[in-house]
Amino acid sequence: MNIGIRLHDTAPGTLAQRLGFARAQGFSCAHLALSKVVDGFSMTDAPARLNADMAAEVQEAFDSQEMTCAVLGCYLNLADPDGEQRLRTREIYGAHLHFASMIGARVVGTETFANPASRFECTAPRSEEAFRFFVDCLRPVAQRAEEENAILAVEPVWNHIISTPERAERMLDAVSSDHVQIILDAVNLIGPDTVETRDEIIADAIRRLGDRVRILHMKDLVTEDGKVRSVACGTGMMRYEQLLAFAVRQDLPMTLEDTKPQNAEAARLYLERVASEHALI
Repeated sequence: MNIGIRLHDTAPGTLAQRLGFARAQGFSCAHLALSKVVDGFSMTDAPARLNADMAAEVQEAFDSQEMTCAVLGCYLNLADPDGEQRLRTREIYGAHLHFASMIGARVVGTETFANPASRFECTAPRSEEAFRFFVDCLRPVAQRAEEENAILAVEPVWNHIISTPERAERMLDAVSSDHVQIILDAVNLIGPDTVETRDEIIADAIRRLGDRVRILHMKDLVTEDGKVRSVACGTGMMRYEQLLAFAVRQDLPMTLEDTKPQNAEAARLYLERVASEHALI
């Protein structure tokens, strides 16, 4: 299995050092959030900074550890209510898509949160109005992804605009581009009211989204005071058999989340042990 980690969850260091730490713990791919691992990098500077020289440096750092970039993170609000900010954000996404094509990143990752200054009259970002607006905002970014031969992968979250497998499926059908795909983070689909039906939600996501999933984010969950909190794999309530079977069947990379340097390797080993016990590898 191809299991990776968010580089900003490793021990502190330069990009090259963090990749070395990840490789030493047995990881083969990584989630790269440039603003969290490259000193002095600001997302607002992305259109100027993400050039061929920086791409060569990043690629060399990955190659030196024989690792690949599974996700290049660009978690900015595509549906920002401010029109000028939306255009600036769109430009930053374009720069990340171009950079992804230069470094061979599998996807540029994003979410669909509605910020506190949301333009939507409905109190919940899961309204139909919010859905239509997000799809309209997504279309020009999808076109840029096509031009760059890169993939933008949207990560559904239970309290965001794209909040369920059904809404993710509708989004993909509405945009109708092979360059818009899905990051499946099973825990992010589970809210306080759906903890007990989590296996059914995951099965629905696999059924609806199937071959349009490009990456799995892997973590665990616990409940505290009526809220869901995410933790490292193997330290909570999650069962992973169907996710791991899906990953093996589709040959999908997985990146761990909510780990610490002290438990990251244990989380990887836990997933590998579950897969082995169920004859998935």
